[in-house]
Amino acid sequence: MSFARWAIVTVPLFVLLGGLSGVLSNSGLANHWYAQLTKPDIMPPGWAFGVIWTILYALMGLAVAAILDARGARGRALALGIFTAQFVLNLLWSPLFFGAHQAHFAVFLLAIILVAAVATTFAFAPIRRNAAWLMVPYLAWLCIALALAYQIDHLNPNAAHLGTVAGTAHING
Repeated sequence: MSFARWAIVTVPLFVLLGGLSGVLSNSGLANHWYAQLTKPDIMPPGWAFGVIWTILYALMGLAVAAILDARGARGRALALGIFTAQFVLNLLWSPLFFGAHQAHFAVFLLAIILVAAVATTFAFAPIRRNAAWLMVPYLAWLCIALALAYQIDHLNPNAAHLGTVAGTAHING
């Protein structure tokens, strides 16, 4: 299978899986719990997250297509294994944050995803340098996302309990 044939499968697959993770966990501004959170001043507008993640999932799909196309390359199976692990963790982040309201644990999960994505990038580099470069925007965004998640967790120390008791008010202090 050629790179283009792999990409026709991997790009839509990763965009679809990433989108499903967000939709099934009710991510974004429509999430009542998320809407109540105090956000950091550097928070991008809500619409930007969908655009950014669509691009990043597409780039990941292209990177994986390049690695899949490198049949017989040394380290290919390991690189794909590390990628798969970090991608599964990535898909778990939205359910943990938006669905389970676990802002604190989501920060730690993002740190683990970042480490795994760095490992993936280094594993991709000797196989296909362009695949490693396609991961760089993802790494940059993970750093930004980690900073945002940390600030949200810091600004909302009781986020897990926000809105869970009917008739109570949440006061940021």
